[in-house]
Amino acid sequence: MTAVLPVAAEPPAAPPARLPVGPRLGRIVLLFAAFVCAACGLVYELALLTLGSYLVGDTVRQASLVLSVFVFSMGMGALASKRLRHRPVLGFAAIEAALALTGGLSVLALYAAFAWLDLYQPALLVVSFVVGALVGAEIPVLMTLLQQIRPQEAGTAVADLSAADYVGALVGGLAFPFLLLPRFGQLRGALVVGMVNAAAAALVAGWLFRPALGPGARRAVAAALAGVVLVLAGVGLVADRFEVSARQALFDDPIVHRQQSAYQEIVLTESLSLTGQRDLRLFLDGDLQFSSVDEYRYHEALVHPAMAGRHERVLVLGGGDGLAAREVLRYPDVRSLTLVELDPAVVRLARDDARVADLNSRSLDDPRVEVVTADAFGWLREDRGGFDVIVADFPDPESSATAKLYSQEFYAMAASALTPSGRLVVQAGSPAFARQAFWCIDATVAAAGLDRVAYHVDVPSFGDWGFVLAGRGPPVLELPRPVPEGLRSLDGPALAAAAVFPPDRQRLDVDVSTLTSPRILDYQRAGWRGY
Repeated sequence: MTAVLPVAAEPPAAPPARLPVGPRLGRIVLLFAAFVCAACGLVYELALLTLGSYLVGDTVRQASLVLSVFVFSMGMGALASKRLRHRPVLGFAAIEAALALTGGLSVLALYAAFAWLDLYQPALLVVSFVVGALVGAEIPVLMTLLQQIRPQEAGTAVADLSAADYVGALVGGLAFPFLLLPRFGQLRGALVVGMVNAAAAALVAGWLFRPALGPGARRAVAAALAGVVLVLAGVGLVADRFEVSARQALFDDPIVHRQQSAYQEIVLTESLSLTGQRDLRLFLDGDLQFSSVDEYRYHEALVHPAMAGRHERVLVLGGGDGLAAREVLRYPDVRSLTLVELDPAVVRLARDDARVADLNSRSLDDPRVEVVTADAFGWLREDRGGFDVIVADFPDPESSATAKLYSQEFYAMAASALTPSGRLVVQAGSPAFARQAFWCIDATVAAAGLDRVAYHVDVPSFGDWGFVLAGRGPPVLELPRPVPEGLRSLDGPALAAAAVFPPDRQRLDVDVSTLTSPRILDYQRAGWRGY
């Protein structure tokens, strides 16, 4: 969204001799162009925000960085545009050509900086500043052009242009998540918007104000805008190959499946391990979720200690890959398993991809399993209870969207959903590489009114990984009796050893994480980012 600056209603010194249409229709055309430019400007801004959240997480900091630089540079662009008042038609064409090219290629440039150059953050600052400055330069020039069509009182002109600008921003803001992102994806969506931006410039400079330009200027405008469209179209033709190459550069192993869901980028890679064993890996927004070589170590440690007690009704929060459900269903006395997963695309992958379905033993097709597509936080708020076991298997808290799932409020809701003898188990990250975050989760579970015990196991693809087991009374870290068949990494002595932490990983005195003060994000940033 552009910022409309109050511009004095002073007619330009050299108004155009004539327009191809009357003043009334000319104003409508110009305001429509302002509407389109505002929509494009907001899409560029949202694309920068979204790409940052996909590539590096940390939504709050990325949003603050992009928005602050973007708005600041809009002001700088508005000031710089004063030099264009005496040649507003050429100035507008130049601004829009540069904006269409920069904004259209912004996602591609930032993706390349992230994948190959390790310069994402500096590139983001530069792109945000350039795009913001060009967006900020639009309105003063458009105001000058509006006054050339028919001079009017400043307040009226600002109101008209403001209305077109803000309505365009609304349309751009809605089009990005509901049309551009699902239909074209981020890279192609930015290219499409760049072409629309160039078309708006052609409408104004190439047609409406064409009589104001000399023959040489007309040719220059036409060539510049045509060149921008050709560049964007040419990049669009190779976008798939670029995206495949850039994405593959981010992963060590060959990509066998990739999709962009409404919530995240889902990538499967497959290779042979050093022992010749197939290694299937799932990544969500670039973060490793499991390796088929050793995922059983993680999921056995996550699920089975919580099952040492009554476990007729089990709730799995997250875990859309079906691997935690596989472990729960080893128990024939489990009557029902409710799995709450936010992203239906992950569930479809777990059911429909033969490689993942074989790994999870087709657990999500078991008649005892009910899959609910919902946000776990909102779902738990609806007075749900009576669960003997709750398994919280969420991605690491690297953004505000996941931090709420590690808050005192969330654990209090989970506690209220347990039976009096029920147990809650939480994956808590690495006590080695994110020690403060691990003990923050432990302290936050305790602050929700639950007794707890922390433990950790070695998962080679992740490293030393920790969990928190909690209940209304002091939980005993033990395996169920009888122990289900097929466990490969857990027995009594191994689980007893899991509760022992060396001196350099003992419990820390850390603050509790809440919705209004998500300290888990600070602690996570202080530790190991990613796996």
